[in-house]
Amino acid sequence: MHSSFIAAALTGLAVVHAALPVPGTTGALGPAEIVEGNPAGVTYTAILPNKNTTSIRGYVAGTSASNGTGVNFNINLYGFPSADLGPFIYHIHDQPVPADGNCTGTKAHLDPYIRGETPPCDNKDPANCQVGDLSGKHGNITSSPFQTTYLDLYLSTVHGPASFFGNRSIVVHSNNATRLTCANFTLIAGNSTITGGTAPSPKSTAYTGGAATKLVNIGAIIAGLMAFVL
Repeated sequence: MHSSFIAAALTGLAVVHAALPVPGTTGALGPAEIVEGNPAGVTYTAILPNKNTTSIRGYVAGTSASNGTGVNFNINLYGFPSADLGPFIYHIHDQPVPADGNCTGTKAHLDPYIRGETPPCDNKDPANCQVGDLSGKHGNITSSPFQTTYLDLYLSTVHGPASFFGNRSIVVHSNNATRLTCANFTLIAGNSTITGGTAPSPKSTAYTGGAATKLVNIGAIIAGLMAFVL
């Protein structure tokens, strides 16, 4: 009887531990790279659809930062169901929503550095989170309506790098990871393509916790090449 109790307790501790961030966890290709050189004025927005299967509405908009480093996000969501299903989480997923609107078709989170979902993201170390894990890096949805703004340093508004999110989707989940609603990002303003052969591609630099270096490592090169097979 005592052994059964101890085994159950250890199992419970293992589950709790698995749900906690582990400092220093990084992707197979290293930490995510800060994206520089995003063209000014480019905005992609995902507007959640009016569906009978969910009451959640609103949008997620991402605009190139004025200095070209990262993307400023503006989140405005409302109509969440019972708080018992929260806190709600949301991510950029690797694939767009298919024509039938099935959120399962968006596949996994955007994760070009092959970090994986476990252990959970540590928001004090965003370079070692999945690139698409917006709520992990910037906070879960804890109110309805939910409004927030923030700068994400690891996403691109230019076609090419694997950190580009404009051809992908946003997915909102309940606290048990059930997919509640989803929408594709579409170009609202600006030009996300390079024309005339004169505009440089965004430059990725390693995040050191404060300042960025000017060196591009092999992980960033591989991640860029991966964008062409997504």
